[in-house]
Formats: sequence, structure tokens, C-alpha cells
Amino acid sequence: MGKLFLLFVIMPIAEIAVLINVGEIIGGWNTVLLVILSAMIGAYLVKREGVSTLAQAQLKMQQGQVPAEEIGSGLLLLVAGVLLVTPGFITDVFGLLLTLPYTRKKIGGVLFHALNGKMHASAHFSQSGFSQTYAQNDDIIDGEFRETGQADSVQIPLQADDTNKPENTSDSGRNDK
Repeated sequence: MGKLFLLFVIMPIAEIAVLINVGEIIGGWNTVLLVILSAMIGAYLVKREGVSTLAQAQLKMQQGQVPAEEIGSGLLLLVAGVLLVTPGFITDVFGLLLTLPYTRKKIGGVLFHALNGKMHASAHFSQSGFSQTYAQNDDIIDGEFRETGQADSVQIPLQADDTNKPENTSDSGRNDK
């Protein structure tokens, strides 16, 4: 509960205090314009980095690799976007740190190591498909997927009168009708 209290109560109070102090220094309307400008610049930066991250993820998938780092980077960019469009200067600083590739990678590494002990997962992607295993609570699920072409499929034609009749599989030779 302490972290949620900090996030939803203390953070807005701190943002309001900073906005009031900046407003006293540069003026109210200038502060509002600065907040709007930071949101616009933040949205542009997040979009640019998001497109770059998406291109890297697609390249990795084409090479048959799982884009795990790019997925994590995309999630951090999502958080950065929310922080940058939220009015306030404190959230803008955190959002900007998540937008820059160098700091995003460092923060992502710290978060990965912090969450690594909570869940272990591995994934494999190849031309034949995608398989994933999760090891949590000693339950292991493993699977494979193979796509077959038309040449591999076998079709057995059904005759009109054989569709609802069960086959006789008894060894006694008895005919049950």
C-alpha cells in the first residue's frame, strides 16, 4: 500500500507544488504552454522511438529470433508516453528518461533483474512456429506447432450412405444392425 500511496497521493501533490513554483517564476500562462510543449515533444519522441523499436522487433522475428528486448523496450516506451502526456514536470523527467535509448536500456535492465526472481520464462521462435515454456509453481507447459501444406493433408471421401453407420470392429464376425 505504501507504493500506491506514494504514486497516487504524494506524486500529484509534488507535481502541483512544482507547477505552482514554476508558475510564480515564469508566469502562469508560460507554465501552461511549457506543459503543453513538453507533452507534444514527448509524444513525438515516443512515436519516433516506438517506430524504431518496432522495426528492430520485426527484423529479429524475420531472423527467427524472439524480440524480447524490443518487447520490454516497447512496454517502457508505453509508460514513457503516459508519463510525458501527464501534466507536470516530475513525470516529464521520468518519461524523458524512459524515452532515451541509453537510459531506457539501463532502467529496463534494472527492472528485468528485479523481476527475474519472480517468474522464469523461455521462448523459442523458428520457421516451424513458436513454442514457449513457463516454469512457475512446478507446472511446465511445452508445445510445438507445425504448419502443414496441401501435399501433407489426406482427404478420405465419404459415401452418402456410409456417413452415419458405425463400423463393425468385433472379432466374432457377428453383424450388428
